Amino acid sequence: MAGSLNRSTENDDMAENHEINVTPFIDVMLVLLIIFMVAAPLATVDINVDLPSSNAAPQPRPDTPLYVTVQSDLSISVGNEDVRPEALAEAIAGAAEGDAETRIFLRADQAVSYGDLMGVMNLVRLAGYSKIALVGMETTGAPQAPAQPSAD
Repeated sequence: MAGSLNRSTENDDMAENHEINVTPFIDVMLVLLIIFMVAAPLATVDINVDLPSSNAAPQPRPDTPLYVTVQSDLSISVGNEDVRPEALAEAIAGAAEGDAETRIFLRADQAVSYGDLMGVMNLVRLAGYSKIALVGMETTGAPQAPAQPSAD
């Protein structure tokens, strides 16, 4: 029971207040909000992913696709021409005829680490080309199980 400071003249007892006090409810909701804000980033799951193959329906290819290839020895090719990483921007500009809207198809050997692939992708972005598509081996049927990481 809650009391009120409004006194009645008929008796000296405090009259009952029938209003709901929402302050504790707001306090509980704020605590729950903080708990969920802290716990949500911790709920992410790390999953090992094997990216080189895909069983998705292939997208239509342009008439003359521009491929940037990273071999297992980390050598880079634009089309069929080998280039040094320092000359990658110039080689792409020459092959794309200076059109920054050209889609670049980036493909890499399965042995290339993800960090090395991202390094090449950053070089392509620094050259001014933001439309980058990753190319994978097309497979049919059920997706392959991801490779288990080796304990090195």
